[in-house]
Amino acid sequence: MSNADRSALALAGLLAASGVLHFARPRPFDAIVPRSLPGRPRTWTRLSGAAELAVAAAIVNPGTRRLGGLAAAGLFACVFPANVKMAADWRHASPARRAIAYGRLPLQVPLVLWGLRVARR
Repeated sequence: MSNADRSALALAGLLAASGVLHFARPRPFDAIVPRSLPGRPRTWTRLSGAAELAVAAAIVNPGTRRLGGLAAAGLFACVFPANVKMAADWRHASPARRAIAYGRLPLQVPLVLWGLRVARR
């Protein structure tokens, strides 16, 4: 197995795990859905979890890997407002929680780049 294949499968695994968590433990995800989105937070949690599972499946399949990588990059960009909301909500939390919330913000950049790398290979 090539390094590119391992990288793609690792990204698919990350997305699949996160997608499953959206359904198994939805409350933390509900809490970071931006209030400006219409409808119930749980609906957005389920939609984003389903999107992560679909993108993971696209990446696993070599025939749809390019599209899956591009979708992953787009998905990571689209969830950035949720991370901003988490950082704002947790600005007065304990130092450990603030570190988690603030650490998620710059983490989106390498995740987007990872999706683009998978799409290019």
